[in-house]
Formats: sequence, C-alpha cells, structure tokens
Amino acid sequence: MEADPLAVAHPREPFPRRVLRDETLLVLALSLGASGVSALISFIGSVTKPGGLKDQAATLNASAAPGRPWLDLAWQLFGIASALVPVFLVAHLLLREGQSLRTLGFDRTRPWPDLGRGAAVAAVIGSTGIAFYLVARGLGFNLTVVPEALPDVWWKFPVLILSALQNAILEEVIVVGYLLRRLGQLGWTPGTALVASAVLRGSYHLYQGIGGFLGNMVMGVVFVLLYRRWRRVGPLVVAHSLLDIGAFVGYALLAGKVGWLPTA
Repeated sequence: MEADPLAVAHPREPFPRRVLRDETLLVLALSLGASGVSALISFIGSVTKPGGLKDQAATLNASAAPGRPWLDLAWQLFGIASALVPVFLVAHLLLREGQSLRTLGFDRTRPWPDLGRGAAVAAVIGSTGIAFYLVARGLGFNLTVVPEALPDVWWKFPVLILSALQNAILEEVIVVGYLLRRLGQLGWTPGTALVASAVLRGSYHLYQGIGGFLGNMVMGVVFVLLYRRWRRVGPLVVAHSLLDIGAFVGYALLAGKVGWLPTA
C-alpha cells in the first residue's frame, strides 16, 4: 500500500483512531460537511422546479438587512467572522498535538512564493473556470450564479474582498490541509483521500448545479496535488482568494454592462 508522503511527514499522533475519526466528523459537521448537505437539499429543490436550471439563480453575498446599511454591515461582518470559527477550532486541535497551522503551511514564512504560485494557479483556473461555467449553464447543467447582490454602499467592495478571503481560508485549511492530515493519520490511501477531498469540495457547490459540482471536483483534485507537491495551503488560499475576489468584484463591476455575463 502506498504511503501518503504528508502522513509520513506528520506521523500518526498517539490518539485513538476513534478520537481522530469523531473529531474529523465534528469539524466537517460544523463547517463544510454541513454546507454540502445544505447544497444537496438546495439542488434537489432546484431540479424539481418547473423549467431548466439555467432559468434559476443562486445568489451569494446578499443583503442581510435591506434598507439599513449599518445593520447590514454588522450582519455581513458577523457572518464572515462566524464562518471562520471552524478554522480556529482546527488550530486548537492541532495545538493539542503540539502542532499548529504552520504544520499545514498556513503561515507567513514564505509570503512571496505563496503569492507567486497562488497568482499563477488563479490565472489558469480562472480563465478555464469562466468558460466551463458559461458552457455548463448554456447546456442547462448550472443555475445562473449571482456572486453578489449587495447595495451600492461604501463598504460593498471591502466586504466582498473579506468574504472572498473567508471562503479561501475556510475551504483550503479544512478541505485540503486538515482533512488530508487526518485521513492520512487514519490510514487512508493517498488516492482515497484525494477523492474524498475533491468530492467534499464539489458537494458544497452543488447548489449551483451539476456544473458547479463537477467543476469544483476537478479544482479539488488539482489543489490536492499541488498541496502534496508544495506541502503548503498558503498558495491555495492565495489562489482561491484571487478567484473569488475576481468573481465577486468583477460581477459587481460588469453585471448588466457586458452581454456575455449572465444575470438573474
């Protein structure tokens, strides 16, 4: 049986398998595992509605208190902060082992290599991702994704950027760094762990439709392979942040002004 190089680099800790298994399930249940179930329920609701998927819309970053900008800002910041709690939980669980988020390569020790690699990955995935989304929507496999629906207030773009950073940190730390470490400690083979991480990433994007599920699964495979090569989630957080900033801010600037960008 082939050994996962990351599991070899970070050998099994003296915790019973049951403890590690239950811990992993609880972390996922409090974060992206729950999002995957929610997305599945949303997808079932979408496919059972009359009409095609492309005639329906999935809206992200919407107003939480319409007409009350300061209260809306408070809700937006609260949502971003609370979504990062599972990352702090992972940091705490790693400290229990005598490790830290640095073990996963999420630190500031290599800022320029992380930025360079992340920007390169974002450039490649961003261009192909837009094309894949447009094709999937045109074929009826995807809903129309509305990346933002915030009011035109002064904090709109800062909140969109913070939301992008939150998504990137949460997903890459948990779905790649933490999950691969725990699955390796539980004795999963590298191939099985890769599939589990990629399917999980696809699952919580299922609310977008089959296209969102498949496209993010492919992205998940690429990110796992890059993580195993670089042994750092830092570049992946940079890449994911740039992709989401491009989607959120780009939509805010271009929606209704260019013909190729679908709007709700």
